[in-house]
Amino acid sequence: MAQLRDNIAISILAKNVRRHRLIKNMTQEGLANAAGIEYSQVSRIERGLLNTSISVVFAIAAALQTSPSKLLEDEQ
Repeated sequence: MAQLRDNIAISILAKNVRRHRLIKNMTQEGLANAAGIEYSQVSRIERGLLNTSISVVFAIAAALQTSPSKLLEDEQ
């Protein structure tokens, strides 16, 4: 089975994670620690390089005190 990758969705997540992190005045390392993931994973998510799992989206949302849907919302 081919790997599913939606570059638009990944880009939206990347933009929203970065925006919410900066609003909370958190570093990538601080977000990683709060979410229980690796610092490099946050970096790759924010750069749109990682097609991450829904579990990680929920962990990041909790660390940012927002809903997962806000991280997946296209706010153009």
